Amino acid sequence: MSSSTKAMLSEQPLGAAPHSPKKLARIAGIFYLMVAIAGGFAQGVVDPRMYAAGDAAASTANLVGNVGLVRLAVVAHLTDAVFFVLVAITLYVLLKHAGKQAARLMVTAVVLAAGITAVSAVFTFVALQVATDDSYQSAFGLGGSQALVLLLLQIEHYGILAAQVFFGLWLAPLGYLAYRSGLFPKPLGIVLAVTTVSYLLDVVAAFLLPELAGQVHGFLSLMPIVGEVWLLLYLLIIGVRSTRGGMRPAVDGRASQVTAEKSAARV
Repeated sequence: MSSSTKAMLSEQPLGAAPHSPKKLARIAGIFYLMVAIAGGFAQGVVDPRMYAAGDAAASTANLVGNVGLVRLAVVAHLTDAVFFVLVAITLYVLLKHAGKQAARLMVTAVVLAAGITAVSAVFTFVALQVATDDSYQSAFGLGGSQALVLLLLQIEHYGILAAQVFFGLWLAPLGYLAYRSGLFPKPLGIVLAVTTVSYLLDVVAAFLLPELAGQVHGFLSLMPIVGEVWLLLYLLIIGVRSTRGGMRPAVDGRASQVTAEKSAARV
């Protein structure tokens, strides 16, 4: 690791975890659950049903036949973006003691991902307007309006795919913080960091090797599923790791050493 990278991630001095870390963790878990529900519905259920790659007529028919569902999916995308930011803010408060610069990087990646997601959802909404408003057909003809619908859905599709870069990048500093903070199992921190690589490889394959993207997508999705489901369940069920005596975990040995020196001085 280069000296500049170490300087970016290191913090001095490092403090202790915040008060009520379990409460903060469970709040983050609830927000993360909302992300999973809203994002899963919009990106996992509705979007694939509406967008027929290379088929303008079918894509238009999908939108016209599911107007209410598409509107709900747009709202779900926006809800996903809002709660994703709330997750990052809550985890920032929970984990900033382990490395403020890394926590800031985590929040920055989430804000970028949420922003791209929200903007991409607008393209779906506009595509719906084009598909259901006869004025576009009058202006561009049937084939032209359908081609415009497909173009707008393609922009949304690849916009969400671009946002996946930041869906992956936020997990690297999060994994670092989870590993270093002492509030989560260290293997979880490692898995989260490795998940970043899976996300990025998936995006690279989709843009650089589209003919192979479908074949490797399932394999590259395994680590994100394991890491993010593990994190979600841990936040909701356990919150953070318990420590003996109910004391908050220290980030490193220096805090413990200072405490021991103060106790010795009192004696």
